[in-house]
Amino acid sequence: MAPISIADIVAALPAEDTWGPATAADNMLEGVPYAPFSKGDKLGRMADWTADSKDRDRGGRQQYNRSYRDQQVYGAGSSSLFAVQVAEDESSFSVVDNTRTSGKRTFGRGGGTVFRGRGQRGGVGQRGGRAGFQRVGAGRGQGGDRYYDNRGGRGNRGRRFGWKDYDKPQRTREPSVNIRPDWSMLEEVDFNRLSKLNLQAPDGEDIDKYGFLHYYDRSYDKAPVKNAERRLQSLDRAAYNVTTSQDPVIQELAEKNEATIFATSDILSLLMCAPRSVYSWDIVIVHQGNKIYFDKREGASLDLVTVNENAADAPLEAAEASGKQDAINTPNALAMEATFINHNFALQTVTESNTAKVEFSHPNPFYNADEETEPLASKGYKYRRFNLSLEGDEEPLNLVVRAEVDAVLKNPTGGEDQQLIIKALNEFDSKAQGSGGSLDWRSKLYSQRGAVIATEMKNNSSKLARWTTQAILAKADGMKLGFVSRANPRSAAGHVVLGVAGYKPREFAAQMNLNLGNGWGIVRTIVDRIRALDAGDDEDKVNKYILIKDPNRPVLRLYSIPTTTFEEDEEAEEEQQETKAEDEEEA
Repeated sequence: MAPISIADIVAALPAEDTWGPATAADNMLEGVPYAPFSKGDKLGRMADWTADSKDRDRGGRQQYNRSYRDQQVYGAGSSSLFAVQVAEDESSFSVVDNTRTSGKRTFGRGGGTVFRGRGQRGGVGQRGGRAGFQRVGAGRGQGGDRYYDNRGGRGNRGRRFGWKDYDKPQRTREPSVNIRPDWSMLEEVDFNRLSKLNLQAPDGEDIDKYGFLHYYDRSYDKAPVKNAERRLQSLDRAAYNVTTSQDPVIQELAEKNEATIFATSDILSLLMCAPRSVYSWDIVIVHQGNKIYFDKREGASLDLVTVNENAADAPLEAAEASGKQDAINTPNALAMEATFINHNFALQTVTESNTAKVEFSHPNPFYNADEETEPLASKGYKYRRFNLSLEGDEEPLNLVVRAEVDAVLKNPTGGEDQQLIIKALNEFDSKAQGSGGSLDWRSKLYSQRGAVIATEMKNNSSKLARWTTQAILAKADGMKLGFVSRANPRSAAGHVVLGVAGYKPREFAAQMNLNLGNGWGIVRTIVDRIRALDAGDDEDKVNKYILIKDPNRPVLRLYSIPTTTFEEDEEAEEEQQETKAEDEEEA
């Protein structure tokens, strides 16, 4: 008998008893939708048909963030595919609710009304959405509107995308000088462009020195005895900060053609550190013949020492201050206080002696013994020349700057005395608004000095960069930074000296990431622009410009102004002072 093969057995089976994969006609799931599937997604659960309701609160799968990263996303937005279609009579059915709903609004943490939406993409003032910011009312007892970043968060407790940016009030600052209708804007430059400039830092040379210096008191370098803090004294000494064009020494150097550009160290340092500035300032530029003078106005803002200018949560403006406590912590009030502290701290930390002092080759050029009744302050003026020429320049482009030093320090190794500049950082209230998250100096200055300095570098980047630049321009051997705090945080009347730290200017500049080459590049660019504007003019013609930092944007603007601008204001102020003095004499 022949063997029977498997093929014969299969052929003998009836058609309805076939086995194997079902054909398309036998597919019972035909027409049934299925959830989207991706092999690259992380498996959490087999499927989640409730994800659609969750996405309503989160703004959809597009609102993906860190806190939602590992949650199941299969079937997201697909539950509507499987929704049961209700009958017509069921869809028209509704329940009448006679209960009263509360008429109270929901208030967020800040006290303003919080409107919660469905989180559509791009919605403003809604719980979700990528639109970014939700506007609410004044928070934590402070005026003004605040902006909270609510991406992926609950209510107004979203993630922090910066240092306290969720609680940062909107600032509207006033310019340092009002723009007049007869001024013509010539150019506008943003800080990003300025930050890319670079010029190799030149080595300066001393032309002449004026004034004298007292010796620094080393006892201030020691930690103060507990419960025996040194009070900051108010000393009457004659100190001068004359603008460039009114300096008799610079006028004499200009007549001798010693340089083309003239400036003082405080004006030049402000220009070199411009990309770090936040508050508004202005510099007057006078182009007379082939000479360029960087000047300042009478009572200019650059004479004041700013406080926490670069802090993320800067001090409140005067318009936002609500009470007496806030009034002494406004930017202008703090700047006046800091200027007073710096003036007196530099005088107090030297040992005044008529015999033990260092006298330069010339006396103080601004002091008139017949008119002044106050003794002179310890101050040395160094007139230094820098060459800003580039390769290929036909003629050298020299700049003369009047730099200042405050004291001398005896060299412990027996070498030459070290020249110092003395500045002071001031603490107003570590718990007040605008403190920038600073530590309490009384308890942390000596135990965590590095953290205190790092915080000051962050909050006062512009001020410290200017001081360091001034020290390098003066070729000072060291910097002394004092830490001065209020005796009572609620009063700006009394201050105490908590300590002094010493630094070498070049090393401190490296710690701050201060690039002097960028500063010299900014100066050379401004000079080239002024020279290009006045190319072809007569040598006797005087052209006047003003460079203004925008109060609310990182932008510099150059204006052309009439030559008599600000002179009329100074004459009117002098007449007013003379009239006032005459009235006092008659009284």
